Amino acid sequence: MEERRRARIGTVSGLALLTGGTAVAAVAGGAHSIFATILLGLLAFGMTHSLHVEIRRQAHRWTGWCRADAVNIVLLACWAAAAVVLAIEAGPIALRLVGAALAAAYVAGCGYFIIERRRSIAALPAPAVGRPQRVPSKPGF
Repeated sequence: MEERRRARIGTVSGLALLTGGTAVAAVAGGAHSIFATILLGLLAFGMTHSLHVEIRRQAHRWTGWCRADAVNIVLLACWAAAAVVLAIEAGPIALRLVGAALAAAYVAGCGYFIIERRRSIAALPAPAVGRPQRVPSKPGF
C-alpha cells in the first residue's frame, strides 16, 4: 500500500505540547476539584496515546530520512529540555514530578522515533540495477 501522506512537522510537536500542557494543568491549576484533576490527567493520558500513534505513523513512512524527520527530533528534544527546566525550577513537588515524567517521555519519544524510522528505512526495497525506479505518487492532503 502506498503512503498517501507526507512528512509533517507540526503534528508531533503540537501533540507533545498539548500533552505536556494538559499534564501540567492537571497538577498546577491551583483550586481544582479532584474531579477536574482526574479528568485532566485522563485527557493527558489519551493525548499520550495519540502522540504515540502519530510518532509511529510518521516513522513508518516509505520514504528516506528527510528534513521534517530531523525537525521533529529537534523539537521533541527541545520540549524535553524545557521539561527538565520545569522539573528543576518548579515549586511544588507534584509539578516537579510531572516535569521529570514529561522529560523522560519526550526523550523516549525521540528514541522511539529514531529507532522506528531507521527500521522503516532499512525495510525499503533496494532499487533495481538497470531499471528505472518507480516513484510512488503523493497526492496532497
